[in-house]
Amino acid sequence: MKKPQNTKLIESAKKYVTSNVAPRFHGKLLEGLNKLRLSDLLKRKNPYLFKAKAIQSAPDLIKRLLDAYLSSKEETIFGDFLESLAIHVCAEAYGGKKSNAEGIDLEFERNSRRYIVSIKSGPNWGNSQQIKRMVSNFNQAKRIAGTQVSVEAVNGCCYGQESQPHKGDYIKYCGQDFWELVSGADDFYQQIVEPLGFEAKLRTEEFDAKYAAVINQFSSVFIHDYCQTDGVIDWNKLLEFNSGRLVKAK
Repeated sequence: MKKPQNTKLIESAKKYVTSNVAPRFHGKLLEGLNKLRLSDLLKRKNPYLFKAKAIQSAPDLIKRLLDAYLSSKEETIFGDFLESLAIHVCAEAYGGKKSNAEGIDLEFERNSRRYIVSIKSGPNWGNSQQIKRMVSNFNQAKRIAGTQVSVEAVNGCCYGQESQPHKGDYIKYCGQDFWELVSGADDFYQQIVEPLGFEAKLRTEEFDAKYAAVINQFSSVFIHDYCQTDGVIDWNKLLEFNSGRLVKAK
């Protein structure tokens, strides 16, 4: 049986999304585009990969490089936004707060139990060393809390699924389970989709205009610097810039 909706909490979350997704996500993404330089873009990606794809058009190459850059950037920026949303929601539902403990993003009490939460964007976020570090942070936070209160360590993932949540030292809650934990509403993970989509529509035109301008600007510079006089991409010159031996300072 579904838990009854907390209408007040859902409305608060929608207002938070409306007020914050623009500056925290769309704004930062646009800021990144404004600061991006062609040299940075060419240094970040594997030129051999794009050569293997038989790319011959400069605008096509720039578009693929930019899309790869934006995809990585979006994941990081939006992950930070979802973390802030989860903390806001938990503050409304259970008096949760941003934790001061190292590696802990959120702490709150629910049903006489204290939760310490490390929030990640999705379930496949780290290697074994990063997970060990998270467990170490959990153990340190538990020691600080003492034995007077029952403490549950949680790796909370804003999307995804986890079939075996109990990991021994902590519990891994993903997607619906995570949002239910911080909100108390079983369908909360679905409730936040609508306001996110609405705000995205408002920002599409502005972002698309800047995106097209960057493609045009970078393509023009790339053709001048990395194409032969007949317009063919000079892959050797591009490789030299991306992967050539650095001159050691004397």
